[in-house]
Amino acid sequence: MATMPMSRPLTLEDFEAIRGAADDGHRYELIDGSLIVTPSPSRTHQRVVTRLAMLLGQTNPEPARFEVLVAPLDVRLSELTTVQPDAVVLLDDDDPVPLLALEVLSPSTRHFDVGLKRSRYASAGIAHFWVVDPDAPSLTAWELREGRYVVAAEAVGDQTVTVPTPWPVTITPASLTRRS
Repeated sequence: MATMPMSRPLTLEDFEAIRGAADDGHRYELIDGSLIVTPSPSRTHQRVVTRLAMLLGQTNPEPARFEVLVAPLDVRLSELTTVQPDAVVLLDDDDPVPLLALEVLSPSTRHFDVGLKRSRYASAGIAHFWVVDPDAPSLTAWELREGRYVVAAEAVGDQTVTVPTPWPVTITPASLTRRS
């Protein structure tokens, strides 16, 4: 097992060594040189991620241009920050920064998703950031304007909202969590 340095932030090399030695089903992310380890997602969490990815894929206006992918997928935001959004929309193979980062909240990730990761996504220039809270259930979609996220769309429970960007998608948060 790799050891963590005690007197400095972790580097990408440290991160890869630690994560490479672990095979425990946890999610490993590096934020500002700090290792973040969270448990594997719940069934409800994965249901929401899958349904959103499918919805984005079905409504994708230009599949040759936009690609919808789900975690685990490393998104390197800086030398000290590598994250795994629950889902992303990538513009093309040449741009490593997603057009959209999507996070589904869990008790173990809520603080990181809406706090640290949100601020790092804004700093990296990710144009769209969506958060789904399966407990509410709710959806908040933010759009990056002048370096800050502003709310582009919101819905709770059985409310239906059309998120305008990165392309129009109509979502009812409660339908994302229900077993069908």
